[in-house]
Amino acid sequence: MNILEKIKKSEVSKHNCLEIKTIDMHTCGEPLRIIIDGYPTINGNTILEKRNYVKDNLDYLRTSLMFEPRGHADMYGVILVQAEHKDSDFGVIFMHNEGYSTMCGHAIIALSKLAVKLKWVKVTKPTISIKIDAPCGQIKSYVSVDENNEVTNVMFECVPSFVVALNESIEVKDIGLVKYDLAYGGAFYAYVDAKSLNLSLEIKNYNKIISYGKQIKQSIIKNKQNKTNIMHPLHEDLSFLYGVIFIEESKIKGIHSKNVCVFANGEIDRSPTGSGVSGRAAILYEKKQLRINEEIIIESILGSTFNLKIKEEVKYDKFNAIIPQVSGNAFITGEHTFLINKDDDLKYGFILR
Repeated sequence: MNILEKIKKSEVSKHNCLEIKTIDMHTCGEPLRIIIDGYPTINGNTILEKRNYVKDNLDYLRTSLMFEPRGHADMYGVILVQAEHKDSDFGVIFMHNEGYSTMCGHAIIALSKLAVKLKWVKVTKPTISIKIDAPCGQIKSYVSVDENNEVTNVMFECVPSFVVALNESIEVKDIGLVKYDLAYGGAFYAYVDAKSLNLSLEIKNYNKIISYGKQIKQSIIKNKQNKTNIMHPLHEDLSFLYGVIFIEESKIKGIHSKNVCVFANGEIDRSPTGSGVSGRAAILYEKKQLRINEEIIIESILGSTFNLKIKEEVKYDKFNAIIPQVSGNAFITGEHTFLINKDDDLKYGFILR
């Protein structure tokens, strides 16, 4: 037997190891690590309770799977859990380099496509309806398939999205006066016109975009006046500023604009940000710049795109909200079996940016 034959037949020892299996995908370039097996039991009746249990008891697994050497500073993940509502197909807990987010549109798109491809849900032509319980609430997605059951489109309806404040401003050290809008699309975001800061949203400005995003986010959080704005009307666990979204005009004909989101601890979303464009839709609707059923295309820092439109206007507690519809595509990039060896001093990961 030659060396290549020995290599093909060899097996890795899993002694002293926790084994976690994942399927990795990307949506418009934004990575997603889907944990499908190996996670310990997650207690809780609601998704928010499960999220808090994971945060308090299993956070070492988040760092193991998101951080180096298994991940990187911009990795994103999702844990599949039992649904909270009887009519939902499954539940999700989102995670990243800082902790656990409340909504993630790129993950919903990827999971919806995967659920159809792997037949986690009943496949019906031409459209499969899926209901997913997220920390922010139940998300409805719709997967279109052709005669060969190949996925042709994925669209999701976000939770009620609403404007919190328009034309706010804050002084940020080393940047100056920053004007922003504040909106919720499953998570709270501050929306900033990049041109007003002389900031070009090109890949070459990647580090500057991160720096500006982090500084603006922390300045808004530290401002006592803003704390009353960033309060979810129903759930305290959803009441935090998740990210800053910079906006500029697109140079491509037919594209409405470009969104670049800096979220968590300085992560840049490679996609246009599903929850981010949902909040953006609420702002555009409030400003009478987007009508119900009018579709626009928003691009990312990579030039990848989401289609966005508003389904309807709804009342959500004290807010006049809208239901955004976001469409995009995702692809599988790999299947992994990660081993976390208890004897490894770096088993819980590290980040070098």
